[in-house]
Amino acid sequence: MTTLTTRTFDTRAALDRALEQRLGQALAQRCASAIMLSGGSTPMAAYRALARAAPHHDDRLHVLFTDERYVPADDPASNYFQSRALLDVLGLPDEALLRVRTELPLAAAAADYDARLTTLLSSGVHVGLGLLGLGADGHTCSLFSAADLASARGRYALSVRRPDGLSAVSVTPEFLSTVREPVFVVAGASKRAAVARLQAQDLQLTAWAAVQGCASVELWVSAAD
Repeated sequence: MTTLTTRTFDTRAALDRALEQRLGQALAQRCASAIMLSGGSTPMAAYRALARAAPHHDDRLHVLFTDERYVPADDPASNYFQSRALLDVLGLPDEALLRVRTELPLAAAAADYDARLTTLLSSGVHVGLGLLGLGADGHTCSLFSAADLASARGRYALSVRRPDGLSAVSVTPEFLSTVREPVFVVAGASKRAAVARLQAQDLQLTAWAAVQGCASVELWVSAAD
């Protein structure tokens, strides 16, 4: 059974500061580890603040992403592009920065990401902090429905057709089960209903169903929105 722990912040600024601190701690670990970044607007203030602090990190650090829209790497809608302020400061070598290679055909991009995640885990690198978003419709990563969850079985990444018409590559519940510290980071009044369903541990909510392989999950949410 997956345990859910909720941490509520009085203001959005308090949430941002706490996330910056938690990310900084994850980067400072002296071991072969990886952090998983999520996209969307919620974590970006923390990414930018951490970039300004120019954090030190272990030479064995890896960074990966929950998902990526199938757009060019320099598109404003790209999670990779939105995270560049932090990524540029970290200065990771190409092999340690696991982005979805959207320059490949969609199926090949998904297969490539799946293979690289498999190689990462088999190399002895553990995924420590893993940030997760939560959509107003209850999705996380680019997993939007029970059909997406079913299609994801047996792999670490898959291609998905998003409700907005875009395609994407997403990590899977099987991959999420390897993350040691999965944390939903949520802000925005439009997400209150989804947050309530997550707190109720509603298995019909795609986001909650996606983390059933995890022993424990945290939910960080701003009460001010």
